[in-house]
Amino acid sequence: MYALEAVAIGAAAVAAGGINAVVGSGTLITFPTLLAFGYPPVLANVSNTIGLVPGVISAVYGYRAELKGQLPRVLKLGLASLLGGVAGAVLLLKLSADTFRAAVPVLILLACVLVLLQPRLQKWLARRDSRGREDGGIPLWTGVLATGVYGGYFGAAQGVLLMGLFGSFLRDDLQRLNAVKNVLAALVNGVAAVIFIAVTAVDWKAAGVIALGSTVGGLIGARVGRRLSPAVLRGLIVAVGVTAAIAVAL
Repeated sequence: MYALEAVAIGAAAVAAGGINAVVGSGTLITFPTLLAFGYPPVLANVSNTIGLVPGVISAVYGYRAELKGQLPRVLKLGLASLLGGVAGAVLLLKLSADTFRAAVPVLILLACVLVLLQPRLQKWLARRDSRGREDGGIPLWTGVLATGVYGGYFGAAQGVLLMGLFGSFLRDDLQRLNAVKNVLAALVNGVAAVIFIAVTAVDWKAAGVIALGSTVGGLIGARVGRRLSPAVLRGLIVAVGVTAAIAVAL
């Protein structure tokens, strides 16, 4: 890995870690960066997933205050995320590289649409009161399971999907829900990373650079991310994502 490549991937990882803590779409920064430097799509996805795990964990730490009193919710939904993450990781390894290469542009564009819709989601969540179910029932659990499958397979904007589910089935403070979102994303990425490490090739240099950068970014994002302009973040994510989708499709 050349110095310029390492710097570029590291900078993308810092941005991804911060975005994951606040928005949940950091893969749309690091994954296209790896593709730009010639990494094959599946290897890039695997190395990226492993590298982003420490960053998501640092975001969980940054939101630890908002997690107080939510252990039952985290345990119940965490099981769905773990099962989904395992299924998604297995799908990535079992399906052909051509299948993943064909699916990536669609998944990236879907993630970009979700990022664009996030402001409406946040307004919706902010208007909801504190009454209603505490656990969301079977529909929420099933939705989290499906999101985990998606996250284990690719993962971009799984945080946005989770927040959409929370908005549909839970009525709670937005920051408390965001804290749970970070935990579930960490579980999905973590279990997928374990499977990838055990059974497939990993570019450890790229994964290591992303791990360092995303850890710093996750801490920064959890601390000061709410002060950044959401419009700027979304614009950057969508621009990079659309460019990556076009590049992969060609």
